[in-house]
Amino acid sequence: MSQIIETVRQDIIDAIKSDRLLLPTLPEAALRVREVADDPEADMDQLTDVIGTDAALSARIIRVANSPLMRANKAIEDLKAAVMRLGIQYTCNIATGLAMQQMFQATSDLVDSRLRETWNRSSEIAGICHVLCRHYTKLRPDQATLAGLIHRIGVLPILTYAEEHPSLLKDSLTLDRVIFQLQGAIGDLILKTWDFPAEIAKVPSQHMKFTREADKADYADIVTVAMLQSYLGTDTALGRVDYHKVTAFNRLGMDPDMQMAEGEDLSAEMEAAMAMLQ
Repeated sequence: MSQIIETVRQDIIDAIKSDRLLLPTLPEAALRVREVADDPEADMDQLTDVIGTDAALSARIIRVANSPLMRANKAIEDLKAAVMRLGIQYTCNIATGLAMQQMFQATSDLVDSRLRETWNRSSEIAGICHVLCRHYTKLRPDQATLAGLIHRIGVLPILTYAEEHPSLLKDSLTLDRVIFQLQGAIGDLILKTWDFPAEIAKVPSQHMKFTREADKADYADIVTVAMLQSYLGTDTALGRVDYHKVTAFNRLGMDPDMQMAEGEDLSAEMEAAMAMLQ
């Protein structure tokens, strides 16, 4: 099997280098939102106008602003009020992440199922990232949420490749191994192509390095722990990881023996954060 995986790995890399397999591009809504985010002269009215052209995205931003996590007493019903509550940077990062959902769809049922499963799991992990970031770091919860949403973005071109190679698509075990080995490096490449901040652009390749060393907690650490929390109690490889060997817990100041879901306050926050993104 290792020979097959290596062959597929090299084929995908060659296809990307020769532009036979194109890296995904950001959806139009996300591109326009990021243009506003990068413009120091931009104001809330401009951001509201950009998001307002996408009804579904507008509705989801309003939903985020009304989440219990925002600790606001008064419900809001219009986009401008939602942007005012969240702020420009927070809104930009959440809108960028949510706009990506449309990328996780395909024409064939097998690929579509895998993409939807990837997005749903990423949304859950992103919600957990938001809560962990607020409780255990001084990093930005909106950036942590975005990191959770994009940590498996490298799966997209791999599944595009598999869609064109039916023998690989039908061999789920080999496909899983290919995804495991390649999605990190490809994900980094995609985010660099999109000009994402360096601290986010490395998350796809770094979050699975359980014994990596770093000077202080970063967004990859948050995604690592959030991912393990998401798989806690499942009969999967990630559900059986020995937390004591995962260095991210130490950098976040967390006890590896603590079952995070058992903390009622934290658990309720996580549920709210996950519901906010669904």
